Amino acid sequence: MPIIQCHPGDCNRVSIDEIDRPVIAVGAARANGAWEMAMHRHRKSQLIYTLEGIISCELEQGVWVVPPQCAVWIPSGLMHSARGTGVNQCYSLFVEPDANLALPTTCCTLSVSPLLRELLLHAAHFPLLYDEQGPEGKMINVLLDQLAVAQVENLYLPLPRDNRLRQVTDGMLLHPSDKSTLAEWAGRIGMSERSLSRTFVSQVGVSVHRWRKQLHVILALQKLSEGHSVQTVAFDLGYESASSFVTMFRKAQGKPPARYLSDCVNSPEMTIRGFSLTESLAS
Repeated sequence: MPIIQCHPGDCNRVSIDEIDRPVIAVGAARANGAWEMAMHRHRKSQLIYTLEGIISCELEQGVWVVPPQCAVWIPSGLMHSARGTGVNQCYSLFVEPDANLALPTTCCTLSVSPLLRELLLHAAHFPLLYDEQGPEGKMINVLLDQLAVAQVENLYLPLPRDNRLRQVTDGMLLHPSDKSTLAEWAGRIGMSERSLSRTFVSQVGVSVHRWRKQLHVILALQKLSEGHSVQTVAFDLGYESASSFVTMFRKAQGKPPARYLSDCVNSPEMTIRGFSLTESLAS
């Protein structure tokens, strides 16, 4: 059976939750490489994987970014939206909540091993009502086992619960080049600088400065995957020069942006160096 070709937001038209199989794999194609899904939820958990381009997924508690050769895992019943940039083809795996109890219970970014990748791509060619007791059903079980041991990455952007702090993060998301100081943000939302800083770390786990740096890495990955130059991205994010932006990116991800994206595409076994919230907040 040929792969199901559809817009990633069209999966609801085939009533994924109503298909009587523990796992459904779907391939989605988009000619211009860009798509967006509004907030929605489904009973089945979902894995979204891309061979190229960037996928971002937003939940109430944060934003997850998915570079090539990684996937985002969305547990059952969670409200979420998603968008793809530079993604000509991606794959979704819909999994019943009780199909494998070892699967993650929270939203996360997963590193996709070569074996998991091939299993996922192959499963996307299965009939929707595949034989659970036959070779296809056995391969699905192996796929679930590989998914359960996939490495969890920390490439995500947590969001605060406090409405005043959300004004800060929303402002930075809307205007990432804004160079306002912490004192200026505090004045806008009616908090003291010290209170803003302390509450932000308490709710988000990182300082405002580190959060902004993390935002810039995520936005840079999205823009670079769309074909923008490093210099254009640097200026769009408010850096004085391309070299200062590259320095920031290298410190955050361990390598310059062009090489980082190249390695994502060409080396699926690479480990993504994310922002661990347990790391020192001093940087």
